[in-house]
Amino acid sequence: MTRNWLAVASAEHVEIGLNEGFMQVSHGKASPLRRIQPGDRIVYYSPNRHYTPSHALRGKDQLQAFTAIGTVKPGTPYQADMGFGFRPYRRDVAWHDAAATPLAMVKDMLAFTQDKNWGYRLRQGVVEISDADMTTIAEAMFTAAAPLRRQAA
Repeated sequence: MTRNWLAVASAEHVEIGLNEGFMQVSHGKASPLRRIQPGDRIVYYSPNRHYTPSHALRGKDQLQAFTAIGTVKPGTPYQADMGFGFRPYRRDVAWHDAAATPLAMVKDMLAFTQDKNWGYRLRQGVVEISDADMTTIAEAMFTAAAPLRRQAA
């Protein structure tokens, strides 16, 4: 059974994964990636453009957009060596051609945002979402990317 996952990371971290064909969550923890299986769908939500551990700086760098969408490739989580002893776990993903889409465009249509404290749940780094929510987000991201595809042709 295919499942849908919403992962949370800064847009700059998502961009690295897009360029290199992988996903990474929760500062490289393995356990969340073990729940995700080949064929599952992934969408990234980026609250900010850049990662910063400082809460004081986060408000100045707000993005609040879905920044990547893809399908998990066959294989299991693996470790990558980023140097200085940092060996995060990753999963390979086939990223789809889509455009970043502001949360505000679809927020009222998503089931997971209807709870009063929905943002608190995202602190887990990766959460499962419904087929309906994934479809709504995907349609918005693919529609936003359509004019970009036409210009490139």
